[in-house]
Amino acid sequence: MWYLCVFYHRLLDYRRPEVQSLAELFGGPGAGDAVEWRMPENHHVDSPFHLVRLPGDERLAAQIANRSLLVKGIYELWGQGTTYEELEKAVMEYSEERKLPYLTPESTFKIVVDSFGKVISFQEQNEIMKSLTYIPFKGRVNLKKPDHKFFVMETDDHGCNNGLPPVVQRTIFFGREVGAADRHLLPTYQLKSRKYIGPTAMDAEMAFLMANQGLARPGKLVYDPFVGTGSILVAAAHFGAMTMGADIDIRVVRDGRGPDCNIWSNFEQYKLPEPLCVLRADNNLPPWRPGLKEVFDAIICDPPYGVRAGGRKSGGRKLLKGTVAPYTVPDEKRDNHIPSTAPYSLAECVHDLLHLAARMLVMGGRLVFFYPVVREDGLANPAKYPEHPCFKLIASCEQILSMRYSRVLLTMVKVGPYTKEVEKGAEQRHREFRENHHKWMEEGNLHSAVFSPAEQGAAGKPNIDRDSKPKYRGKYV
Repeated sequence: MWYLCVFYHRLLDYRRPEVQSLAELFGGPGAGDAVEWRMPENHHVDSPFHLVRLPGDERLAAQIANRSLLVKGIYELWGQGTTYEELEKAVMEYSEERKLPYLTPESTFKIVVDSFGKVISFQEQNEIMKSLTYIPFKGRVNLKKPDHKFFVMETDDHGCNNGLPPVVQRTIFFGREVGAADRHLLPTYQLKSRKYIGPTAMDAEMAFLMANQGLARPGKLVYDPFVGTGSILVAAAHFGAMTMGADIDIRVVRDGRGPDCNIWSNFEQYKLPEPLCVLRADNNLPPWRPGLKEVFDAIICDPPYGVRAGGRKSGGRKLLKGTVAPYTVPDEKRDNHIPSTAPYSLAECVHDLLHLAARMLVMGGRLVFFYPVVREDGLANPAKYPEHPCFKLIASCEQILSMRYSRVLLTMVKVGPYTKEVEKGAEQRHREFRENHHKWMEEGNLHSAVFSPAEQGAAGKPNIDRDSKPKYRGKYV
């Protein structure tokens, strides 16, 4: 069956990949690839209304809608039209076998009138509900806990410069709710009420989206090699996954801001299972013993890419240059010792992350991480995404942060075993990738590209044509 999937109008690139990941989570291996999409007639791809065919029954649709952050609801579509007369004709033609089980005298129901891009007054809503007399509702109305919810959803043919995707023609949908979103967790987990956060703590909504992309669930082990204040692991733990983390800064891992304000207190605050362990470890020099592999079900992280915080690796400038010989910290100084670190370029960081994931993820495990992209002519270039022989890229979701750069959430699935031959092939790809993107991937270059002053015009003001920039930030192609 084709369902009407209605999204929240935000994070447009993330919407379909999240549904496909949740289909994989609840429907089993291959279910995500079996999801089919198409757009209603005269609707832009960035419209919140999409038609989806899922590889399962209504239970799968309800599970997806209930866990999703971006799905507002999934509906069995009884009819649609450009006018209410057309809608009536479509609903009357819909199969009686499908309609009658939800219109029985024993059931309770509720009708909701919703809209996108316009406001419908209470008086208009009542008139719309009264006009549905052609549907033989026989049950009682229950506004609090109805057995069945029916939705009338309307879009208007508004212009293209009001911040919304262009609509060619007014459309009215009528359908029965199969599953609805449960977004109560966002106010619960919002950062402003969390005990321990840092300047780069991941937003709660984005952390939960990343956990969905990583298929976090009970019985799975999720690892974050750049754990920081633990925002991503908190989201994974909420969905029942076991968690582990690591960070190069011993002060973050061990101390936080005191005994009652640290990464552990975040899990205690939400009554979540604590991580199995949080390591002081360097992504450039991972602590795993030789021969250990295929441990984690997912690696979900936000690597440091040098815009708000630069990456660091062990060694120190003098040690890496050979000015100082390697040394051992005396036992009496180890408790308060903070190891020296050196700058860690984005190219090296991503290479080490892919190497770690190829070795430590189980087959079919997922690597989910953010990757920065300098925008050229207002578009991100997919050719700049890193690759690895062990992985298949299944989703790339762009989040525009400014006119100059954006970050892309890359979701990769491990499809091949890790071997010495694969490691050599990955090294070659890394060298080629680093040569092709050397300019902006080295230390400090991305920061300069983002924060350098704009070109000055004749009057000494930034040379930006604000009138030429469309108010709608989606994609018109």
